[in-house]
Amino acid sequence: MFDKFGEVDSFEELNRMALAQRYEKDEEALMTLAEENGIDKEDAEDFYDGVFDEFTNVRLAAIGKLKVECEEYKIEGILKDWVNEIVFDLNQNDDLALGIRKKGKDLGQLIANMAEYGYKNRTDVSKKIVEKTKDIKRLCGNNSFSIGFPDRMTRRKLVMEYYCGKEG
Repeated sequence: MFDKFGEVDSFEELNRMALAQRYEKDEEALMTLAEENGIDKEDAEDFYDGVFDEFTNVRLAAIGKLKVECEEYKIEGILKDWVNEIVFDLNQNDDLALGIRKKGKDLGQLIANMAEYGYKNRTDVSKKIVEKTKDIKRLCGNNSFSIGFPDRMTRRKLVMEYYCGKEG
């Protein structure tokens, strides 16, 4: 995931690294840095050409990291919805954006935390509802069926606790 440059701890560090590559006139390395960190190729080219003074900012660096992690973990479906919620929230909250970028913070671990929370707090689905299903009814027979996903407010709380060490 972060094969050449490693996991970068902040958008400021990304900017310093990118500036060094521009100073060295190493466009290929700059493009690799951009790719590893989810920064748009066109933005990286504009930075290299001097159109932009900064390679990235706090929000784009966080979104880029999430983008790379989504690819790594093959995030789809409802999990993609959860990531989109995080992107919405980080656009309103620089502390969250900074926390996401921190070295050692990993979207996979956050989703694992949410899955654990959902499992521990699952709820039984009414047998009347199970009767209306095809596959679940066949698989469960007379056993109960339960599901668990954290609600939006709980997800927000879990995100803030994980990335920022505080409740949302």
